[in-house]
Amino acid sequence: MDGFVDFIQGFLDLGATVILPVAIFLLGLLFGQKRGKAFRSGLTIGIALVGIFLVVDLLVNNLGPAAQGMVDRLGVELNVIDVGWPASSSIAWASFVAAFIIPLGLAVNVIMLMTKTTKTMNVDIWNFWHYTFTAAMVYAVTNNLVISLLAAVIFQVICLKIADWTAPMVSEFYDLPGVSIATGSTISYAPGIFLVKGLQKIPGVKNWNADPETIEKRFGILGESMFIGLVLGATIGILAGYSVGDVIEIGIAMAAVMVLMPRMVKILMEGLLPVSESAREWLNKRFGDREIYIGLDAAVALGHPSVISTALILVPITVLLAVVLPGNALLPFGDLATIPFIVAFIVGAARGNIVHSVIVGTIMIAISLYVATDMAPIFTQMAQDANFNMPQDSAMISSIDQGGNIVNWIIVRLFGLFS
Repeated sequence: MDGFVDFIQGFLDLGATVILPVAIFLLGLLFGQKRGKAFRSGLTIGIALVGIFLVVDLLVNNLGPAAQGMVDRLGVELNVIDVGWPASSSIAWASFVAAFIIPLGLAVNVIMLMTKTTKTMNVDIWNFWHYTFTAAMVYAVTNNLVISLLAAVIFQVICLKIADWTAPMVSEFYDLPGVSIATGSTISYAPGIFLVKGLQKIPGVKNWNADPETIEKRFGILGESMFIGLVLGATIGILAGYSVGDVIEIGIAMAAVMVLMPRMVKILMEGLLPVSESAREWLNKRFGDREIYIGLDAAVALGHPSVISTALILVPITVLLAVVLPGNALLPFGDLATIPFIVAFIVGAARGNIVHSVIVGTIMIAISLYVATDMAPIFTQMAQDANFNMPQDSAMISSIDQGGNIVNWIIVRLFGLFS
């Protein structure tokens, strides 16, 4: 068992930029592609992912210090630290249940495809860590392996069903045909879709509109995505108390994110479409005419300027919410740069309307702060069991991403009844 666990951990340590290209190459061969064509698709996707994560790093490395600056200026003192998704995923993969999740997750996905209970073939294996996290939390509460794995399966099934449901929107709004998003953190914010629809029926409010196209028409060149990124980035720098030079630097960095991300997503689709088409043809020959989606990381949705714009506005709002919400104990930090991932469905449902997306995003993040606070004791216990180095002077830890994940919270509290 130890050898198997070490193999799985070693494979995961390679990261998404290796795991996904390998998966795409093998899928291409499975679906009858020639080796050269399958290799090209995998390599193209790997290159695109490297580019996407470089841009994400640019976002994270600039937003992290800015968020800390805002927190310091407000003098916030909260006793639960948001450690972010990197720490959360490490804690999940270090758990006892981790070795079972990837083979179990692949088996569940195959069974659901064969029984036509899902249309999504999820190749985003790295993000199986969300399933692992749920299983590890339930195991911490129940100390029961079977129940823990069942919890992970339930979380996965919910992710796949929501991915199926939102795939038409992902295809139409984000121009990603044949793609679905089953990332656990994004799935948690799917209820925001209903809030968007309700908001767009309120007289007056439904007419509040600010999307990149409208802004560009009204302000001309100053309304282009790069200028929006510049203004929003500079505003965050000012709120963080930066010097003039640093304000300009973060503004240019956010402008770069707005311009570079769509180009990286375009390269990714160049590699994905041949595999997606081969998969569809292969499955249609064997199972009849079926619509099949390829499940990818929510990073593919970050190419739309409305997503980044909404997320940048929500960063200071999230910090403010943490201060004013009674009963909240989470100090936002590590997952502030994850906000673009978690609002993808909200922005898509709002058709890029930044005003509606920010309103609904604020409501959903407020809920996540309370959920993350409630999950903090279990989260902290998991971290201690995994020998995680706790942040200095922190009593407990949690995260907006998975600690504040609404679906995860419901499952953990439900299975907690069996403890």
